[in-house]
Amino acid sequence: MIVDVITIFPGMFDGPMSASMVGLARERGLLELRVHDLRDYTEDRHRSTDDYPYGGGPGMVMRPEPLFRAIRAVQAHGPGKATVVFLTPGGERFTQPTARRLSSEDRLLLVCGHYEGFDERVFTCADLRLSIGDYVLTGGELPAMVVIDAVARLIPGVLGHEESAADESFSEGLLEYPQYTRPATFENLNVPEVLLSGNHARIAEYRRRQSVIRTARMRPELLNDAHLSDEERALVEEVLEGSLDCD
Repeated sequence: MIVDVITIFPGMFDGPMSASMVGLARERGLLELRVHDLRDYTEDRHRSTDDYPYGGGPGMVMRPEPLFRAIRAVQAHGPGKATVVFLTPGGERFTQPTARRLSSEDRLLLVCGHYEGFDERVFTCADLRLSIGDYVLTGGELPAMVVIDAVARLIPGVLGHEESAADESFSEGLLEYPQYTRPATFENLNVPEVLLSGNHARIAEYRRRQSVIRTARMRPELLNDAHLSDEERALVEEVLEGSLDCD
């Protein structure tokens, strides 16, 4: 996969995008990251990327001319046409299904916003607008890195175990079950006996139950899209009513 990024702060990507799984994906040739400085596509001596908003109001707005030039130039560089994604608070919520969908693309072009946002006309170039949450950051660089990280780990060959990408939080609309490692007893806190039993069927049943309970307690809104059995729905009702003891 090729990921192009258009930003006014290209240096922000140097460290984070060279470490962990993203760095490994790049080393293995599974991900090519190309970061482009938006100021290289300006034509005034101040290399301006923003201006005052029409109609008044606080702050500055990102100008359309350098953005259009940059997007067109990067698209022309190829190979093929990239899916253009704008990182903006007004975009749809970035979710695991969105990450999985984007991981199947051959090429992405992420456009990072700043100031009071983009001139509305640049969205004629957009295939998708994404937000990573209901809060405001100083720019789109951190959201772009979040998208890259979430997408890169889903590219086949990036994770050491392919099942790791499927057996985790949000993959089935549920939070992941609690995890434990050695030692089996620590400060009088014990690993659940079922996990030490070696009975894989019982372990799978236990983990599924814990995922349902944890999601009901911490993120019940996720259950609206989860596929639950009648027994699991009854379990959810117990959790929500507070009639289920800590399990």
